[in-house]
Amino acid sequence: MFKPALLALFLVAFAAGADCPSVDTTSIPAIKGYTAPRIPAGEEVTVEGIVSGSFLGGDRLGGFYLQARPSAEEDLTAGIFVYAPQPGKNARTKLVPGNHIQLTGRVKEYKGQIQLIRPKSILHCGEAKIPTSTVLHLPADEERLARLEGLRVRLAQPLTVSGNGDLLRYGSLDLSQGGRLFRPTQAPGIEGRKNASRRILLDDGSYRARPQPIPYLDADGTRRAGSRVDNIEGILAYAFGEYRVHPTEAPTFQATNPRPETPQAPNGRWRVAVFNVENYFTTLGSRGADNRREHKRQTGKLLEAIRALEADVLALAEIENREQSLQTLVTQLNRNAPPGARYHAVEPPRGSGHDAIRSALVYRADRLVVDRARSSLAPVHSRPPLAALFKPRRKGARPFGVIAIHFKSKSGCPKAGDVDRGQGCWNLRRMAQAEALIAFARTISRETGVDEWLVAGDVNAYGDEAPVRRLKKDGLTDLVAAHVPQDQRYTYVYRGESGYLDYALATSKLARRVRGVRIWHINADEPPFLAYDGEPDLLTDTPYRSSDHDPLVVDLADPQID
Repeated sequence: MFKPALLALFLVAFAAGADCPSVDTTSIPAIKGYTAPRIPAGEEVTVEGIVSGSFLGGDRLGGFYLQARPSAEEDLTAGIFVYAPQPGKNARTKLVPGNHIQLTGRVKEYKGQIQLIRPKSILHCGEAKIPTSTVLHLPADEERLARLEGLRVRLAQPLTVSGNGDLLRYGSLDLSQGGRLFRPTQAPGIEGRKNASRRILLDDGSYRARPQPIPYLDADGTRRAGSRVDNIEGILAYAFGEYRVHPTEAPTFQATNPRPETPQAPNGRWRVAVFNVENYFTTLGSRGADNRREHKRQTGKLLEAIRALEADVLALAEIENREQSLQTLVTQLNRNAPPGARYHAVEPPRGSGHDAIRSALVYRADRLVVDRARSSLAPVHSRPPLAALFKPRRKGARPFGVIAIHFKSKSGCPKAGDVDRGQGCWNLRRMAQAEALIAFARTISRETGVDEWLVAGDVNAYGDEAPVRRLKKDGLTDLVAAHVPQDQRYTYVYRGESGYLDYALATSKLARRVRGVRIWHINADEPPFLAYDGEPDLLTDTPYRSSDHDPLVVDLADPQID
């Protein structure tokens, strides 16, 4: 990990300070393995240095960081964590940042971190200045991070919250340099290696699960991805396979990605919305809500989102493949619909497949009539695409078609066969589904005599992956890529990387009718604990985190009228 020239700089043991007992001490660089051979685990050593950060207590890290002064010959230093879960009242007074101490403890490796445990004979050798923080600038490679591990650092550059999936679970946030991180297969030119060097975790000075209170929340009880934080001061640590900063000062966030307002009304145009509703089940305790209370919350949050979309057609994914589930959602939607609005579900004429979930089409029956509906019979689809040709009730308006889809997900990987080869598991299946969809779309276009179709739904593939490229090669236009700014092209955040799995793909003739495309970022940027099954004290009857996917809206003009 370290270059030989760098290792040689740490061969000189740390000299005892003037106020410490004159005993043989072991240098922190030697304990950390910067010299060869490394001090073996279990060996008892005596060290001294400056307390650089204190995280005492069972609800914190249960210890403190000790930072060595630079050696007399080289301007180099190193830091180490000392695990002291019960230091005692007398010792606590010595473990204040800036204090010069000497102690004896045993070497141990814990979750990838070299540390000292069982400290004894903690001696206060006087006061010193808190060690100056080393500026850590991202992107940073492994060697740079390893060299600074255990030291006080300062990240002076603005960083973006790129992920919040572990905020409730472990009190940590994914941060990234240069804006949010996008999935490497979202578009050409995005490199996973560069993403890794731009990323670091902001921890909370604790490895405790489910910290209370949840750190880093704003006045709305959230911490959205896309928020910004500047000038982080803390200790750089390595644990659980990742580099992280435990702040010694409270970070200050800026709401650079506030909760978005409701989309503007379609203003007389036809609106199609694409929405993965994250396992809407009326069968409780299966894949969706576990009980009636959760189901009520889930329904309420989804209704808030759907009503705000003001869509004429809804292409939905992850509805339970059971008539009651879709009908329950439609019934609740009609109970609170605008005056005169009536929502109907399109019946799949050839069945909805054998999967636990299905794709669905819901439409405004007061504005549209289903001229023809059909579902694909291709065996490669466990969730058959559902197509419907919609004929406007408005005189002179032209019909348009929508095909609701949901391709095979990337999860549940097999041990062999269709394994992950860089685009997630089951990519061969998704490719076969893309081919079958193309054939299905050609057939219904020929049978209806209409070539204005929108393929709408969850492809479970990012924009530069083979299934999407195949659909575009057949002449379909990716409306997100064509109309949405690059930094807004995401409907989903996975492990701190953003991207869009949800698509509106238009035939060339329909693409000319498009007057607006927007992704409504109400879900992907929000912490998962705000979902219907999250923390009860933080739940609100708002559309935020109504699903794990953001909805997408497409507004269509009518050339004969507009």
